[in-house]
Amino acid sequence: MSNDSGRRILLGRVVGAFGVRGELKLESWTEPRAAIFRYQPWILRSPSGQETELSGARGRDSGKHLVASFPGVAERDQVEALRGTEIYVPRSALPPPAPDEYYWVDLEGLDVRTTEGRSLGTVSHLFSTGANDVLVVRGDRERLIPFVQPDFVKSVDFGGDGIVVDWDPEF
Repeated sequence: MSNDSGRRILLGRVVGAFGVRGELKLESWTEPRAAIFRYQPWILRSPSGQETELSGARGRDSGKHLVASFPGVAERDQVEALRGTEIYVPRSALPPPAPDEYYWVDLEGLDVRTTEGRSLGTVSHLFSTGANDVLVVRGDRERLIPFVQPDFVKSVDFGGDGIVVDWDPEF
């Protein structure tokens, strides 16, 4: 798939210090959460927008937190300076999704139309309700469509058809 050039995935964030030896507490959105360490190098983006590349981060799941050590970070004040830093990887660093599974970032920007061919707009983003994921489709107006296959989402085609949904355009 060629639409991933330059695209990045937000995998986690530095949330604070762990102990006094320069270890960091991370929030991770990978599944399982310790899988974040498999996708390096990372692009670290500070709250002020500065970016640096980092390789060699190591870590463990401590039960309550992910605990990490970064090369060159050995003191608590260095960790505090990293608080709020976001951890990104290039989309190309992630493994291909399983059949009928999708990375949200790959769905963003796809055209959405009904089974009758009426355009509803494009996917702005997705969010999870806990029960299911929801497509946020922006066109003549914003629509929230549950990403439930095959009930509402009939097909996903990255090659041209986009996403076909069984959805009342008036809803």
